[in-house]
Amino acid sequence: MTDLGWCSYFQSQCDDAVGLTPYRLTEIHRSQMNALGAVGEVTLTSPKLAAGELAVGDWVLADPEMRIQQVLERKSLLQRRAAGTDAQTQLIAANVDTLFIVTSCNDDFNIARIERFLALAHEAGCYPVLVLTKADLCDDPRQYESEAQALDSMLTILTVNARDPDAAEAVAAWCKPPQTAAFIGSSGVGKTTLTNGLTGGDAATGGVREDDAKGRHVTTARSMHPMQNGGWIIDMPGMRALRLLDTREGIDSVFDDLAELETQCRFSDCAHETEPGCAVRAAIEAGELDLERLQRWRKLRAGEAKNTETLAESWARERKFSKMVKGVTKGAGKRKGR
Repeated sequence: MTDLGWCSYFQSQCDDAVGLTPYRLTEIHRSQMNALGAVGEVTLTSPKLAAGELAVGDWVLADPEMRIQQVLERKSLLQRRAAGTDAQTQLIAANVDTLFIVTSCNDDFNIARIERFLALAHEAGCYPVLVLTKADLCDDPRQYESEAQALDSMLTILTVNARDPDAAEAVAAWCKPPQTAAFIGSSGVGKTTLTNGLTGGDAATGGVREDDAKGRHVTTARSMHPMQNGGWIIDMPGMRALRLLDTREGIDSVFDDLAELETQCRFSDCAHETEPGCAVRAAIEAGELDLERLQRWRKLRAGEAKNTETLAESWARERKFSKMVKGVTKGAGKRKGR
């Protein structure tokens, strides 16, 4: 159990769990879940919880009939707002110690997306490591390294060729047993290739389109695998769009300089536009702050606030907008009739 990541944090939640056995989820399907426990691999069902309420990496308690009765409190949780307009939360992975943010030294490299993933990691409580792949296909990977390092001088960056055996060794060094790591990034950047190198597996991998460096989705579901060094890795489908949810503190951790400047503004609700006494605008005018960085920060905050809306708030906002559109259309019709 210790090899699976079991520790006193989870044990302390089981004092009253008479007749229940702990397992760790490795794959989640609609009606069944694959899990590992002291007895090895088992198949669980979840009559009390929907599949969407569970995440790969979760520790659960099951009864003798292999039915999940309880999800143990997580040490960390990666989540995002699901696609659509119904304000649903999508769980990505649980109890992750290290989050490997994977991007390529090509057109996939995107500072704004890296900042989103960093905010996700900070909010969840994971240690972020940026992995720059396809270094062997790039004329000068150092330009990508320096641009990413400018985000945070303390950010750990690994520049690798995912197909080189040394790459897996460099990555594994940041996830000691029995810790758990996860790969996150776009399709085609080498996440599954790295997973194969770490686990000794042979999962299918795909290439990328040369015109825009976008990859094909080969990994279709999240799954947790044992690494050869004794740790665990969660491989996930490619993810270009990340709708941040409940990550205000994570965003401010990534933009800590801006968050600190904001506290020096004259007004607590300063929008950093035309307000007098704005410390953020003063830093821009003094050349101490990059305007594009400010714009990315504001965009992330605005998007996160919208995504974090409750279902009722979302419906209310949409109804208000719908009434406004109908009012404008009706008014235009009357004017046209005249």
